[in-house]
Amino acid sequence: MASTYLTRLTVLRVEDVGPAMRRVVLGGPELADVVARWSGHTDAYVKIAFLAPGVDYPERLDLEQVRASMPPEHWPVLRTYTIRRLDPAAGEMWIDVVVHGDAGLAGPWAARAQAGETVHLRGPGGAYRPDPAADHQLLVGDESALPAVLASLEALEPGQRATAFLEVDGPADEQPVVTAGDAEVFWLHRSPADAGTTSLLDDAVRAWSWPAGRVQVFVHGESGLLKTVRPYLVKDRGVERRDVSISAYWRRGESEEGFRAWKASERARGEEPMIRPESAPS
Repeated sequence: MASTYLTRLTVLRVEDVGPAMRRVVLGGPELADVVARWSGHTDAYVKIAFLAPGVDYPERLDLEQVRASMPPEHWPVLRTYTIRRLDPAAGEMWIDVVVHGDAGLAGPWAARAQAGETVHLRGPGGAYRPDPAADHQLLVGDESALPAVLASLEALEPGQRATAFLEVDGPADEQPVVTAGDAEVFWLHRSPADAGTTSLLDDAVRAWSWPAGRVQVFVHGESGLLKTVRPYLVKDRGVERRDVSISAYWRRGESEEGFRAWKASERARGEEPMIRPESAPS
């Protein structure tokens, strides 16, 4: 049986980057293993393992061994999160988590996390990075997509053109944008509406003056984007499949497990042009 040991990292610090966004900065000797596996994708992600409380686990966690030797209720629960930044020189990996109360696993964990804690994870994986050969980048998403979008903007080469439409609750949720590219960033404020209930992103993309040439698109966030923005881009604008990264990070009204079941059904029906196994944003 192949070994599936999880990487062990340590929480270096925790900081708030917005009213509903918490950054957990991880590091430690085994970060080198993450760096060695990193493909350079700007939507790189890891699977964080949440351990069952009160259970004694081996010092080195091997998922296959745990599943073979422990009852299912003791198996770690995996949730997928984007790497906001991986900085080998600083020995840091940033994970930004949307926090909204006590729902879910990762949100409450991020809200309570303290320096010195051990975090188990596997990865990274990934599928998207802005292609310098494309004429324009279009990046669209809500808070759950901010880590990948901001990392993508930071990765742009000088002169590389991009437009980003980002939906957040209000001005306090905006984050600084650092890029060497020629990028326009539009922050769309939905308050007092709830997340996942507006057409702000769809309206903005449809009103955008479509540029000439090859456009590469990255659209991630609440599942409604798959029913609105995706058909416009794929069918009406004819964006080629190779240039499409569109996937849901969460689904309004669904628990994490309900969202994962829904996403599996979408995958089975071939409804997502490019899929990665994200969990809901908390």
